[in-house]
Amino acid sequence: MPTFRATDGTEIAYHLRGEGEPLVVLPGGPMRASAYLGDLGGLAAHRQLVLLDLRGTGGSAVPADPATYRCDHLVDDVEVLRDHMGLAHMDVLGHSAGGSLAMLYAARYPQRVARLVLVTANPWALGMPAGIEERLAAARLRAGEPWFAQAFPAFEAWLAGTRAFDPVIAPFSYGRWDDVAREHDARGDIEFNDEASDIYGSDGAYDPPATRSALSRLAAPALVLAGELDAAPSPELARRTADVFPNAESAVQPGAGHHPWLDDPEWFVRCVVAFLNGSGGVPQAVSGGAWPRP
Repeated sequence: MPTFRATDGTEIAYHLRGEGEPLVVLPGGPMRASAYLGDLGGLAAHRQLVLLDLRGTGGSAVPADPATYRCDHLVDDVEVLRDHMGLAHMDVLGHSAGGSLAMLYAARYPQRVARLVLVTANPWALGMPAGIEERLAAARLRAGEPWFAQAFPAFEAWLAGTRAFDPVIAPFSYGRWDDVAREHDARGDIEFNDEASDIYGSDGAYDPPATRSALSRLAAPALVLAGELDAAPSPELARRTADVFPNAESAVQPGAGHHPWLDDPEWFVRCVVAFLNGSGGVPQAVSGGAWPRP
């Protein structure tokens, strides 16, 4: 497991999967160890995935100052990783909360980003959180699922702030609540850094007007990929995210939730590779809704 030293001396780990041109991957959670990403549905057959363990997660050390868990501070770690790998510029993929980190990095270091991929990215960095009604409307699309009757009241109460997060809500994060999804979700109990997660988006982490202004001038192409059955972001919110960029494509993966590489690996890989290769033809689909694990 390769490592590097951040500017404050914290040892940061990353994992290499596959061969070829590097694709730096920023995990979500927020602050979940990168292991949950696997090989992104087989994307490692086309690119060398550089899976970053954010400080305090996975193989990375706990920093001396917990304030450095904040998303804007983590940008520095991404830049040190680029320099450590000797890359003049790099393709960057951010998943979920990692999408906000990817956007902050692109805003601060636009010349270092060759192509930007935002996968079911929560656009907190743009000041565009999904609304409660939007999340509920998306969840209701799953009414035909056998787990819905038990999960929806818990989900509704959680959004209202009258109930703590209940694992019964987890199926809303996946296009299919099967054994693969159950195993993937269960790993979160050991892969999350809860303290860091609370700090990630704390006061001062984001400056949406400044970030939107910077990204409106980003030369690098961007892909904003949503799952049809996801509400954070919903396909519509993902399209509004894409509108911030001057050179962006949006795509909606049919039947997918918040982890689209699990729901249809072939579709996901085909879409992302087409974009990264600049071959065009990024597929489109209709919108839908659901909500990821926080």
